[in-house]
Amino acid sequence: MTRELREPNEKLGTVLAVAGISNAGLARRVNDLGAQRGLTLRYDKTSVARWVSKGMVPQGAAPHLIAAAIGAKLGRPVPLHEIGLADADPAPEVGLAFPRDVGAAVRSATDLYRLDLAGRRAGSGGIWQSLAGSFAVTAYATPASRWLITPADSSVAREAPEAGGPAGGAEAKAGSDASPQRVGHSDVAKLREAAEDARRWDSKYGGGDWRSSMVPECLRVDAAPLLLGSYSDDVGRALFGATAELTRLAGWMAFDTGQQEAAQRYYIQALRLARAAADVPLGGYVLASMSLQATYRDFADEGVDLAQAALERNRGLATARTMSFFRLVEARAHAKAGDSQAAGTSLKAAEGWLERSRDGDADPTWLGFYSYDRFAADAAECYRDLKAPRQVRRFTEHALSRPTEEFVRSHGLRLVVSAVAELESGNLDAACAAGTRAVEVAGRISSARTTEYVRDLLHRLEPYGDEPRVAELRERARPLLVAPA
Repeated sequence: MTRELREPNEKLGTVLAVAGISNAGLARRVNDLGAQRGLTLRYDKTSVARWVSKGMVPQGAAPHLIAAAIGAKLGRPVPLHEIGLADADPAPEVGLAFPRDVGAAVRSATDLYRLDLAGRRAGSGGIWQSLAGSFAVTAYATPASRWLITPADSSVAREAPEAGGPAGGAEAKAGSDASPQRVGHSDVAKLREAAEDARRWDSKYGGGDWRSSMVPECLRVDAAPLLLGSYSDDVGRALFGATAELTRLAGWMAFDTGQQEAAQRYYIQALRLARAAADVPLGGYVLASMSLQATYRDFADEGVDLAQAALERNRGLATARTMSFFRLVEARAHAKAGDSQAAGTSLKAAEGWLERSRDGDADPTWLGFYSYDRFAADAAECYRDLKAPRQVRRFTEHALSRPTEEFVRSHGLRLVVSAVAELESGNLDAACAAGTRAVEVAGRISSARTTEYVRDLLHRLEPYGDEPRVAELRERARPLLVAPA
């Protein structure tokens, strides 16, 4: 569906010329991005010509897909106003800002929480489907640099205006219809309990499990009214920290289910909230999450930068176990970039920090997942990317040595990595056996990331497609691959 403007869209035509994209090329890119989101689009060069010369404005997700397609070619985010489509059912560019002011940071975060609810009520993927393909790693540049310069705000105490008062009743009612409340440590404790529960569900059932989807609801219903309430500096720091944990979790779950654009916005807001909490290790953890996402999306150099930002600010502050995890994330990015020497150095440092950690250390609760098993699993993935199957097998054997019921998704990912290593070592039987176990695990959780790992394994097995054991594995995986992500 389109609607017509009264004049040609010169902005779109100019940007297409600068990007060097033909009408047919843009149509193809938009259709492909739509297909990635389950949308059937049939734009062609004539459609694009109408958008440019006649000012026709495509509706629904199309304007955002157009911006994403052009942005991918230019290597930077492209806002709708730059291509003359700002009036086309705009999805607010909410969640991408990293405000310097604490009050503005509260508004930015709570706006994001409300947008998520509106998106889920709208159906068909809601607002996040409209933002399909809009992930841009460059959007992390300003948040990371501002956090590096000032990782902690000076004061966060807040006195909220009364609902309906002259200072702005709209803000007081943004999270609920009740008057702003006086926030105490007991309120913060409830948020931390919610975060802990969500971490357990996410590890066991995947980011797409219905219980995990309650995190955005918790942010809207519980966290937002508290952020808009009144609190002392001490309570405020704790409140911002707990909300940052929940927001990072929402980002991680979105990442796991393939909603990269939603994950990016949650991560940026989580980093800003961590700054308000004056929690530098937590800020580093958010940056590490950003790094893993960038690396997963094949932006390895940016992944290195984000991991190193976390490391640099946490020297002398974070515990040994925390520093180990940050170095491990750095190793993942180096390995993805194909830098075996740098990856090896980072892995050695990560292992050294882990060996220096002690049970009595004041490790943050959000790091409870990290042990030598997790180190071994990520080291195996590093060596997979570096095409060193012997090292992959060595670390994977340790990572799989103890069965786990708590970290089911991680277990499935490790099985796929093991299968790849066996395949590259020429052990087809062992590869199919590990692949079969991975498919069984993947069928019990809701994780687009795990499904992608399985898909990659099957792609690697294509040269052996005539083998009965490969055909059997492909058949076992079929329900997983055709199920909605």
